[in-house]
Amino acid sequence: MHYPPETSSIMLMARMVATIKQAKDKEWWIKAFSQFCNKTANEEEEIVHKLLGDKFKGQLELLRLLFTEALYDEYLSRWFTPEGFRSLFALVGTNGQGIGTSSLSQWVHACDALDLPMLQREELDAFIDQLYKDIEKESGEFLNCEGSGLYVLQSCCNHSCIPNAETSFPENNFLLHLTALEDIEAGEEICISYLDCCQRERSRHSRNKILRENYLFTCSCPKCLAQADDADVTSDEEEEGEGETDDAELEDEMTDV
Repeated sequence: MHYPPETSSIMLMARMVATIKQAKDKEWWIKAFSQFCNKTANEEEEIVHKLLGDKFKGQLELLRLLFTEALYDEYLSRWFTPEGFRSLFALVGTNGQGIGTSSLSQWVHACDALDLPMLQREELDAFIDQLYKDIEKESGEFLNCEGSGLYVLQSCCNHSCIPNAETSFPENNFLLHLTALEDIEAGEEICISYLDCCQRERSRHSRNKILRENYLFTCSCPKCLAQADDADVTSDEEEEGEGETDDAELEDEMTDV
């Protein structure tokens, strides 16, 4: 579904309801959607999905009322209750796969495949990083996400900060490809990353902050376990700390002068 990012989740929920309402075998579709994780919170770790906290309580209830007015169906009545709607929202928020088919993402992937000398590779990577930062100021962080979809097999893949597979849309449409990044032995778990490449390079605490807010778990992949003793600060906090240190040192130097 290729809707603007801010509406893709809502439209995906509407499509789910419409699909069941129009289906001859409604139970088959309900069973299919029930395969997806729809937890609104992780009680064991006391984590609540970031979109279901008190901050958005009023907006979520208004959305439920509008959703009910437009699409209510007696067969799906449980989806329109406050708790059922939260569960439906969590299902889409946790499992919805951003469909990245922008021409820019295709160009970046082509650049990644180029065989370049180290210096040129660093210059190109720096240019691409800056390009994304500049465009993000205007379009937001979902530049390469033209919609959202539910993929049963892809949603079964667990997360790792050092994944052995990745999802992509090489045919520039809604068809998702799951590609191995290394040799995977028979019986070995296939893991993808729920984080983008830039997020994976951030501190363990930063990575887990994103995962806890969006996917309700704390990562225990080999990379996170190896960094378990690192300071519990986000990458942004680390940068701020470094900046404060530099400013303090500069102030001392000015005082000495």
